[in-house]
Amino acid sequence: MDNISDIKTVRNVRTVWISDVHLGSPGCSAGYLSGFLYAVHCQTLYLVGDIVDFWALKRRPFWPQAHNDVVRRILGKAKNGVRVVFIPGNHDEVVRSYNGLKMGNIEILDDAIHTTADGRRLLIIHGDQFDYVVRHSRVLAVVGAVLYELLLKMNRLVNWFRRRMKKGYWSLAAFLKHKVKNAVQYIGRYEQILAAEAEKRGVDGIVCGHIHRPEIAFVGKLAYLNCGDWVESCTALLERWDGVIELVHWTEHGETLKVLEIFAAQTTTDAAA
Repeated sequence: MDNISDIKTVRNVRTVWISDVHLGSPGCSAGYLSGFLYAVHCQTLYLVGDIVDFWALKRRPFWPQAHNDVVRRILGKAKNGVRVVFIPGNHDEVVRSYNGLKMGNIEILDDAIHTTADGRRLLIIHGDQFDYVVRHSRVLAVVGAVLYELLLKMNRLVNWFRRRMKKGYWSLAAFLKHKVKNAVQYIGRYEQILAAEAEKRGVDGIVCGHIHRPEIAFVGKLAYLNCGDWVESCTALLERWDGVIELVHWTEHGETLKVLEIFAAQTTTDAAA
């Protein structure tokens, strides 16, 4: 859906999914995420990979107080009864060796199946497992990550000038992703491959991250839901108590959530047809 409508800042929802936070990287929008986590109350919180960027930390230690605040928010939710499921990605893959570990309300899993309030089953996975470059060329993947960081630095410079001209935030990285033909083709293939994995697992859809492109879409009758990231997009997926899933964007000012798209069961549409 293209229309964007304001919703209340403080939300009480059934489930929250966030991915690609990249704590430990200068590009992380930790302040925005801390505000989001404070404003949204949930029963289950899924951390869908690349929460901590160990690749960036290995190149250069970087951990300001804002990154500590995010960790404290997550631990605070677990302490207060929220089930926190951490599904590692490629940037925090060192945690994958602890698959199955449970520490109080925090679980570490390679992937998970989530059942929505209205009975739909969703596979939760980061998605790097289906990225050919990440799987078969670690060097290229690391080079790509470094180039992406450089692009983000250019992005910050561009937006510094835009703020001086009283213009809103504009993402150079997102613009290039949509304009470069190979990037568009890669995103399309990624969605198709993950939808095929959902079909293979016998579920109704898949929730993932990895490519930093928030989206709710259908590939045939299979749902493809991408959390986006907390580097540029500042987006998350929320499941309401009726099972409807929203893709939301935390605004630049951290004052409101904006609904970007809504994913509801196709059964109503199918019945009407």
